[in-house]
Amino acid sequence: MAFTRKEKEAMVEQYKSWVDNSNAFFIMSYQNMGMPAIDQAREKMREVDGEIHVVKNRLFRLVMNDMGLDYEEGFWEENNLIGFAFSNAPEVAKVITEISKTNVFDIRLGFMDKKALRPEDVKALAELPTLPVMRGIMLGTIMASATKLVRTLAEPARSMAAVVKAFSEEGQAA
Repeated sequence: MAFTRKEKEAMVEQYKSWVDNSNAFFIMSYQNMGMPAIDQAREKMREVDGEIHVVKNRLFRLVMNDMGLDYEEGFWEENNLIGFAFSNAPEVAKVITEISKTNVFDIRLGFMDKKALRPEDVKALAELPTLPVMRGIMLGTIMASATKLVRTLAEPARSMAAVVKAFSEEGQAA
């Protein structure tokens, strides 16, 4: 199906909008993709505030060139779809990794903060704990230090109080 120049320009603008509004995006190739597979992938992506779109390679390459993002020559010769993470990149990476376990999708590349992520990096990102768990770990670490500091500061006063109490009890016993 041929697109007019105006339609292509609109597509490029839409791609730029998706890239600008996302924290990260992940490029996957697909083989023998049927509508049930893409519908299932889209449903899983929506659950984590992400989207997945089949893109026109030549037009998406223009967006990447405008942004100065690097990729290998011949990269855009396969069928590609892009997963966009609009809020939580590790959660979207988990979904991408999960759907890539099928024989339909294959992780090719990711970009986060204008830095390329190899497929291994995307899988490592997917293994990170969720945001609430990370906050809990961080809070626990901070609280442990604060609790230890309070105990250290209170120990001399507690020792002094114990000595005074012992003298007072000794005096009452005599």
